[in-house]
Amino acid sequence: MTTKIWAATALLSEGWASSVEISIDTGGNIAGVTADCPYTDGDRVELLIPAIANVHSHAHQRAMAGLGERAGNREDSFWTWRKVMYHYLERIQPEHLRHIAAQLYLEMLKHGYGCVGEFQYLHHAVDGGAYDNRAEMSLQCLQAARNVGIGFTALPVLYRFGGFGSADPLDGQKRFLNDADGFCEIATTLQGATAGDANCSVGIAPHSLRAIDRDLLTEVIASLDGLAAIHLHIAEQTREVDDCRAWSGQRPVEWLYDNFDVDRRWCLIHATHMNAAETSRTAGSACIAGLCPTTEANLGDGFFNAVEFFEHKGNWAIGSDSHISIDPVEELRWLEYGMRLQTRRRNVLVSEATINTGRNLLDGALSGGAGACGRRIGSIASGYRADFIVLDHIHPRLYGRRNDDLIDSWIFSGNDNLVRDVYIGGDKLIDNGHHADEEQIAQNYRDTLDQLAN
Repeated sequence: MTTKIWAATALLSEGWASSVEISIDTGGNIAGVTADCPYTDGDRVELLIPAIANVHSHAHQRAMAGLGERAGNREDSFWTWRKVMYHYLERIQPEHLRHIAAQLYLEMLKHGYGCVGEFQYLHHAVDGGAYDNRAEMSLQCLQAARNVGIGFTALPVLYRFGGFGSADPLDGQKRFLNDADGFCEIATTLQGATAGDANCSVGIAPHSLRAIDRDLLTEVIASLDGLAAIHLHIAEQTREVDDCRAWSGQRPVEWLYDNFDVDRRWCLIHATHMNAAETSRTAGSACIAGLCPTTEANLGDGFFNAVEFFEHKGNWAIGSDSHISIDPVEELRWLEYGMRLQTRRRNVLVSEATINTGRNLLDGALSGGAGACGRRIGSIASGYRADFIVLDHIHPRLYGRRNDDLIDSWIFSGNDNLVRDVYIGGDKLIDNGHHADEEQIAQNYRDTLDQLAN
């Protein structure tokens, strides 16, 4: 592990600084940060920023990315895509999931994601029966993260019903289902498996309001201590909003806030279809909106109400969800572009703190990502995890740019991957664009796809 890094320029918690020496303790945390310090020893880099959290991942979907683009009828939607996904996941076994997740997490790391929130709901065997270890599939994702080295927030998914009002589950959902006791066993097993691991945390993910009921979620939350976060899909599609209103007389976000104490531990995934009152209430609750613009576009979900949410100073983070893109730059870019298309204006998502759109987006993703993962990440300051990105400052897209203008150019000027090196917990895992185990990880992934195709 690297014990000292010197950066010519670094984005610290208080802003840009020059000649920065960062000391890292034996546990992989930042022990000290000193600016205007001459280089003495340790790794020497030119441009250092915090690594970004990917707060919403369904690892198994990486293997089917791009396979939902064959038109079935003129009414193709999220719901028709879901049928394709259910058919695909019927074949995935534990070892398959580990190799798929490892390839995915490697790609995330190479593009500057330093931590992943794994929203994992593929719990059981193909016939719906429990594995000997109920947490088997989530443990496979944990092992993949450890093999690659990326930070990991386990988010086992609580899934019990097939629709609002405790409807019977569909046949394609049988691998997801748990009662309170079975689910709590999964979560506590993961807590035990990650105890003392500073690269990991454990939360829970009630899948959606249509997949749980109030009593079930209340029991689970009361039964589990030390949860890093609570993540929930909500208001992703208009049909979901309509179905919730038909069942409860309320919109999904409205019903959630009236029935649970939603605070900073919560991350509401997508939250695409909120009215003005819900937007204000969500922003004011200090919870985090988990936004996945490339997946939301791919599925035809709609636009998150980012303009009003930003005006209310709401917390938010980004995720790659179905992994049709695995690049934080593209998520941030399309969050802004979606608002430009809606408002027909430019540089929409800025703030009082900065007029640079890219820098404002990066700051929001770093802060919200740390909260959504329940970890001390996203800042170069004492006591935080030593998770960093080194950008390629001499690449033509960045050459001659400085500070906030450089961040704007990184996000808005092209598609080359400009992440040169990545440190996680002080370990240099990506060195000049490469990971020590990338060839074996890729071969395992190819072998897995061959097996799933047979």
